[in-house]
Amino acid sequence: MTGDAGSTTGNVIHWARAYDVLVWVHTLGGERRFRERLVDLARPGAGQAVLDVGSGTGTLAIAAKGRVGSSGQVCGVDPSPEMVARARRKAAKAGTDIRFDTAVIEALPFAEATFDIVLSTLVIHHLTDEGRRLGIGEIARVVKPGGVVLVVDLGGADNERRRLRLRVPNHAHFELDEVAPAFDRAGLHVTDRGPVSSRGMLGLSNLRFLRATAVGQPSPEDSPTG
Repeated sequence: MTGDAGSTTGNVIHWARAYDVLVWVHTLGGERRFRERLVDLARPGAGQAVLDVGSGTGTLAIAAKGRVGSSGQVCGVDPSPEMVARARRKAAKAGTDIRFDTAVIEALPFAEATFDIVLSTLVIHHLTDEGRRLGIGEIARVVKPGGVVLVVDLGGADNERRRLRLRVPNHAHFELDEVAPAFDRAGLHVTDRGPVSSRGMLGLSNLRFLRATAVGQPSPEDSPTG
């Protein structure tokens, strides 16, 4: 994500077309396979409501829409107007009805308990500690009781992080598993975690996922207003 948008504590990517090229390069042309893998991990069903937080150019949201069908709802938010514009064009070209809005993870524009599933890919590591606290609290607020949260971000073995440090120095310190307690404190019980299968995808072998279930209210210190 460069620049600033709204009240986000993270960086914002404004080069949407170039971002798609970058993803194509890092997945060796396998972005669709990668996105389908993420949807498989989230396990959406027909008729469910899905939110993609940090939806970028819309590829994951479009893949999710294919699973929930015409009776389901998919929304995407991103702090970058350029990303949102490109996502809307992609959705229109694909003939899918998806709502994309310019918004930040720290202040999601949805009512409480709106979504069955919330997705977030490569967003959390961009945020400050305070931004993560607010963002995780907002995700917990908008997901339904019993709903699923799937977060994918950087992590993995030390040797993977050392290789990453050579390519992206400011990302090398982040470890998704170390953020897991914040999800539990926000009322999102982590039920599964592990590496994202990205064999043969340059630069993505260090990705991990957390899958959590919404089971309770956040503790005061982790609520957005705490």
